[in-house]
Amino acid sequence: MTFDEVLADLQAQARTTKHAETGLWVAAQLRSRIEAGKLKPGSKLAEEALREALGVSRNTLREAFAALHSEHIVTRIPNRGVFVAHPTVDDIREIYRVRRFLEPSAVLWAGEAPLEPLAAIVKAARAAAAEGDIPGMAGANQDFHRALVNRAGSERLNSLMEQVLAEMRLVFHSMAANPAFHEPYVQDNARIVELMEAGDRAAAADFLSAYLDRAEAQLLAAVER
Repeated sequence: MTFDEVLADLQAQARTTKHAETGLWVAAQLRSRIEAGKLKPGSKLAEEALREALGVSRNTLREAFAALHSEHIVTRIPNRGVFVAHPTVDDIREIYRVRRFLEPSAVLWAGEAPLEPLAAIVKAARAAAAEGDIPGMAGANQDFHRALVNRAGSERLNSLMEQVLAEMRLVFHSMAANPAFHEPYVQDNARIVELMEAGDRAAAADFLSAYLDRAEAQLLAAVER
């Protein structure tokens, strides 16, 4: 998706959705486009064009940029502007440290929320894998981990996970054309659902922890190359 297409998308959103013109709302709009892969690492976020598309003030837009910068999603380069971030090795390690605390805990303590949404995502991921649809597999994986945390029923945890997923989308950009990276996780997600359906949450949490360790190692190796 080009930046002009993202601007048109944002303009339509601003025109058709009732919202408070706040930095938090603007940050949420930009974060969701980054998480969806519509804004890629290194993309320049042209301030004037964004301000006009969203119908907000410069101060509101800069408040949004400050929020996204604190989440390591954008970076400001002096005399050049604001850009979507390129996650570093240290960023990847920190992201996975957060994920290891957050996701296995959600598996263990989420209560009796239904598993059907997770199973539906696995089904969609398998269909994408069968078609060789790498963006489809990557998107389904993001959806799966979002749904895992959502089972805890906490707005605060969901908000944290959205930040994590936005950063993860930037990390996954380095693996965008590699089906060998994405396909094994389709089956791993299916295995997590199977263990949870069997009532063995501890085994599911342990499996997920090992899975996150493996994914981190693969991504670190890719970035370090």
